[in-house]
Amino acid sequence: MIGTRREFLTKGMAAATATAIFPKTATGITDAKSQASPEAILAPFKSLPGEVAVKIYSPNVAGKPELLVQMNSAKQLFVGSAFKSFVLCEALRQADSPDVLKTIKTRQLDLDASVWSLDSAIFNPPNLIGKVSERTALEAMIMHSDNTATDMCLKYAGPEQVREFIASIGLKSAMIPDSTRSFFGYMLGAKDYKSFTWDELCAAANQPVVNKPLNDVATLACSADDLVSYYSRALQGEFFKHDATLNVFREILSIGDAIWLLPVPLGASAFSKGGNIDVEGFHALCAPGAMMFDDRWVYFCLTINWNAAEKRDPKTAQAFASAGSRALAMVKDALSG
Repeated sequence: MIGTRREFLTKGMAAATATAIFPKTATGITDAKSQASPEAILAPFKSLPGEVAVKIYSPNVAGKPELLVQMNSAKQLFVGSAFKSFVLCEALRQADSPDVLKTIKTRQLDLDASVWSLDSAIFNPPNLIGKVSERTALEAMIMHSDNTATDMCLKYAGPEQVREFIASIGLKSAMIPDSTRSFFGYMLGAKDYKSFTWDELCAAANQPVVNKPLNDVATLACSADDLVSYYSRALQGEFFKHDATLNVFREILSIGDAIWLLPVPLGASAFSKGGNIDVEGFHALCAPGAMMFDDRWVYFCLTINWNAAEKRDPKTAQAFASAGSRALAMVKDALSG
């Protein structure tokens, strides 16, 4: 059975506090910098079950030294909907121009049975049909992780084109599906998962999962190294020719779901697209992206894959979110000023 992300995320990750708690010195004053060593930042992650990958990187700026914290960062893990940032980037690359905003506002994508998918609270299949602007679909894909919106955008941009872009920038661990529906079809053991229909998906959604989410055929996977490499370049405009396109890219990622679910420390501008999954025996959470404060950029990817028999494991989700929130707050406090 495929679990939807809403209940898990809202009851799990949102329970974490946004404020890091640092030990105090003898004078009673918090010494954030002394507590922000890589060992201190990584400590809460090391007690978590399963496989955890962490990479936090801030390049040197104006003589200030770089910060690098990493653990298991080269490991390819399941990242769920975090792959949707790649779709956003390639879609905007295809529309790249000084008038990119006008282009994605006026370009119309098909909303019909060919793209309906599970976990689509915004486009609500099968109740909506017609045409939707590309901008609306891109925002629904990032802000609400709407899978129908994702399949609309992926169909228009082309999954092979997204893969070619990923390969061209050297991300060797990243894997994306042809669509979220085909990914569900493969997990559910469909005979022809690539042509899996909406009716077939609805009929099979409550059936046991046949193939594991992390696999070599149809999956949503990446390493923390590759996600940090991608965000550190994409958010600086390396993949776009026009500033207007970079501005739209940043704007849409600034409403990403992981920002308030992790959450990112107050006072930082944040850009992210998270992901998760819950199926029988397997769970995953991924929070990649960046935060910026005091003219300092910090790129991060926090991922956990773990096995648990329960349909939901909010205890582990809360522990992961707390560790992530604490880590980013420690980094912000250490680098501020």
